[in-house]
Amino acid sequence: MKNLIDGKWVDSSNGNTLDDLNPSTGMKIDTFPASTKEDVNAAIDAAERTYGKWYDLGSKERGRIVRKAGDLIQLKRKELEDLLVRECGKIRPQAQEEVNGVLDQIYYYAEFERKITGDLVEGDTSTRKILQYKLPRGVVVALTPWNFPAAMVARKLAPALMTGNSVVLKPSSDTPLIAEWIVRKFQEAGVPSGVLNFVTGKGSEIGDYIVSHKKVALVTLTGSTGTGQRIIEKSSANMAKLMLELGGKAPFIVWKDADMERALKTLVWAKFWNAGQSCIAAERLYLHEDIADKFKEKYVSMIKGITVGDPEKSQMGPLINKDAQKSMENVMKVSSDENLKVLSGGKVPELSGDFKNGFFFEPTLIDNVPQKSSLFQDEIFGPILGIHRVNDWDETLKLANDSQFGLASYLFTEDSRRIFQAAEAIRFGETYINMPGPESSQGYHTGFRMTGLAGEGSKYGIEEYLQIKNLYVDYSRNKLEIGGMPGF
Repeated sequence: MKNLIDGKWVDSSNGNTLDDLNPSTGMKIDTFPASTKEDVNAAIDAAERTYGKWYDLGSKERGRIVRKAGDLIQLKRKELEDLLVRECGKIRPQAQEEVNGVLDQIYYYAEFERKITGDLVEGDTSTRKILQYKLPRGVVVALTPWNFPAAMVARKLAPALMTGNSVVLKPSSDTPLIAEWIVRKFQEAGVPSGVLNFVTGKGSEIGDYIVSHKKVALVTLTGSTGTGQRIIEKSSANMAKLMLELGGKAPFIVWKDADMERALKTLVWAKFWNAGQSCIAAERLYLHEDIADKFKEKYVSMIKGITVGDPEKSQMGPLINKDAQKSMENVMKVSSDENLKVLSGGKVPELSGDFKNGFFFEPTLIDNVPQKSSLFQDEIFGPILGIHRVNDWDETLKLANDSQFGLASYLFTEDSRRIFQAAEAIRFGETYINMPGPESSQGYHTGFRMTGLAGEGSKYGIEEYLQIKNLYVDYSRNKLEIGGMPGF
């Protein structure tokens, strides 16, 4: 695979490459460019030179091109599904769901071709008006993750391009092929040369440089809180606008009056969807003590039945890489050190054949986790879930909010009073009541506290890619008098 810079697919300037691995087997799939600062400069220069011409095409034409990219993806969607299985380890049904999400994002944002509006505000006199209209920010740097590598590319490219910006996309080094495939479809749809650029490589090599570049107007990242904090520091050099979706530590509350079967099924999804590698994954289970034993018994039975292995045949695939697998083993060491009871799972499964060297881990449930344990304070980002018993409603809300993160949360109860109390009391960007996620394109996906800055999705998300220009107009022919300036 190659970089896309100024309309041409090219190798890195020094010819160096990195290996791309299949997480299900640990085997090499391909190589990709280890980009340099020179490559980044060329990509950003191309984007900076062309964004004005792209904006001048008009929103209707941009919408046509973005929509065509969606049509091209739809025609070849099986190829993208296959890449998600092979490069990311998605099980087949979840790969299909993700492609659906890609298309939904693209078509949703294409609808804004005639929906981006400004305001006309009355001035201080009848002949003075203030026109507030919206302009593209300029060069957008989009940094996308490996856990939903297709959906997140679509969620950043579609609104950035629709609003007239140019883009430099750098995907995760764990999933560059998926991003490249989507970029090629946007190029084929007619995005002009230089408007969309694509560079791959290690964040440690080019990450700081790309976000601190003086020509970058906006940086959008989906990634870890640590990475987000570093971007905040480095981007201060150019005062770029930041959109950062970072860590999560979702509480999952099951009250005593909950529909238990509905809560159980949702929790299987909320914890083990994508092997727990999701910012909205359930990471803390709060069970009302009146139903805790029955719920645990049923849930253990359900997760012991989850098959792990071949993404084409199993119900849960691998973690993304060896480091992620080792991280789960470290979590289990903490569990052992704290003498916590493991109800199910807790180790690397013994698989055979092509999958014996894959990065798998068993679905795991741990009982009676203290609130202050690192299992309830630090993001796990894998298939391990801890339980904490509760019985007081107000205290449960406090426990749910006792986190540095604030992205997703879940509540299962039939009590409408508690639902409306939780709507305000649970300080998370989104709360799912008696239902699973994920977020919708028309919802504003944002978080509180260390989860990040700004948000994506909905009319609010697309406006993050715009800046307001104020035009003050006086159309009177009266003699101009300037206050506070005697003699003028």
